[in-house]
Amino acid sequence: MTERSNEDWLQLLGGTDEMAVAELREFLRRGLRRGLAGWAAADDGFIEDMAQEGTLKVLSGLTTFRGDSRFTTWAVTVAVRVAFTELRRARWKDVSLDRLVEDAPSQQPAAAPAVEPSADSKAAILAEMHRVIATGLTERQRQALVAEFKGMPQAEIAARMGLTRNALYKLTHDARQSLKRGLEAAGIDGDGVREAFDL
Repeated sequence: MTERSNEDWLQLLGGTDEMAVAELREFLRRGLRRGLAGWAAADDGFIEDMAQEGTLKVLSGLTTFRGDSRFTTWAVTVAVRVAFTELRRARWKDVSLDRLVEDAPSQQPAAAPAVEPSADSKAAILAEMHRVIATGLTERQRQALVAEFKGMPQAEIAARMGLTRNALYKLTHDARQSLKRGLEAAGIDGDGVREAFDL
């Protein structure tokens, strides 16, 4: 492969030089193999698809390259992020939002806990959080927040709920605000939570 400067890459790819695009795709393919080593889902077909997707993403984002690193380092990072996004989507593909809420630990009624860094205070805070989530949020807020807590990507949550990313952000923001108010009403403030969980 030809050693190129950042400027060379940008000039060639900006002019859509086919040879440079093919070289970039091969570079991304190798970078993805290294970056996704050990991932069972990252077989040759997946790597090839992600190299293709990564190439398109890099080409469409050439103007966002700031030059803080080598162009190829930046390009591989973009491709790996594309791949991880796809792996997360695949992981959550067949998971129902309703099922996530059903599988959440059942709430336990709790009195306002004394906030001290102990296992009991952690359990009391968690119990109060479960109570507030179960009783103080709308069904849609509960679905979105529980899915977010369980690690589902926001793009996937938004698609499942038929929302835009901005609408989902607003929904989860309102849910977090309601959760915060509910915890404060029970005598639990942010400092108490941080202290109990060593945050």
